[in-house]
Amino acid sequence: MKQCWLDIRSADDAVKSALCQEAIHRGFDAIVAADPADLEGLPPTVTRVLLPGPGGVPAERPAHVDLVLGTKDGAYVEVVDAETLAEACQSVLRDPVTVLRFADPTNIPLEIVLAAAADAGGVSITVLDRPEEAAVFLGVLEHGPDGVMIAPTAPGEAGRLKDAVERRSPDLELTELTVTGITHAGMGERACVDTCTYFAQDEGILVGSRAKGMVLCVSETHPLPYMPTRPFRVNAGAIMSYTLTEDGHTRYLSELRAGGVVLAVGADGRTRPVVVGRVKIETRPLLSIDAVADSGETVNLIVQDDWHVRVLGPGGKVLNSTALRPGDRLLGYLPQRERHVGYPIDELCYEQ
Repeated sequence: MKQCWLDIRSADDAVKSALCQEAIHRGFDAIVAADPADLEGLPPTVTRVLLPGPGGVPAERPAHVDLVLGTKDGAYVEVVDAETLAEACQSVLRDPVTVLRFADPTNIPLEIVLAAAADAGGVSITVLDRPEEAAVFLGVLEHGPDGVMIAPTAPGEAGRLKDAVERRSPDLELTELTVTGITHAGMGERACVDTCTYFAQDEGILVGSRAKGMVLCVSETHPLPYMPTRPFRVNAGAIMSYTLTEDGHTRYLSELRAGGVVLAVGADGRTRPVVVGRVKIETRPLLSIDAVADSGETVNLIVQDDWHVRVLGPGGKVLNSTALRPGDRLLGYLPQRERHVGYPIDELCYEQ
């Protein structure tokens, strides 16, 4: 889990206490102050960090202070040029803790520092200006720094940072479905969802004609004759089909846009949000697949009527849609709740 640090050095005295209480309540890892008095009274559950101004490093560490940056405890480095970048790289290799602030709007210096710190045992903390930046910084070189620090001006910002850092895509409980019927459905528009990432061979997206039942459509990661693999793509289904996005919301395939998000789902139920690069909609022959869960819930999926369109079965088995027969087993998901403009809602709704 990435660390969250709170910087109260520039906060107004009127809100310092409220900022600290919010950080403690939300489980922040450290609170940073320029005045040792601001760290008095804080519980030992939070690391109390002193970051004094130039020439203000105390001769001895106060009893209620856990770390003093600018000493053997750790360093604070503002990266503004090649010289300070080299200093940051040396610090992450040498010091137990390095707090980094980058002056320019580029991630290249952070990438260099993280590469330098790859085999080091210290902790690197990167300063953010806004909570929304957390996702960007924590994704640099795939894993980012060990933590982030923010200097909020008002209560609430610390909580938003914690939410951004802790945000995880929950696993889904997939269920097995039994195919009950396959029908050639005529012509219509289907959507290929092209993403900005590679899918694993047991990953795809959930697609269904009804909000309460979806089938796991596999990505084009498996070789086929006549065409190359496209491991960023899922040939998903008819344009009116539902799919899952973040936070349990649904979207019609026709609503997905470049820069949006769709939920990648593995055969074991693991999920991750992936960015949509484009949605490719074309007129094709369609195939209607009917299935039922052991609980009796019926599911329908309409896909392109072609052998290379595939779904996943138990254990991640890859199944060509046109080769399906009644009795075959598929992997699916039963969200259980109705939908209104993509949001789950409890109301009477029949989908046929």
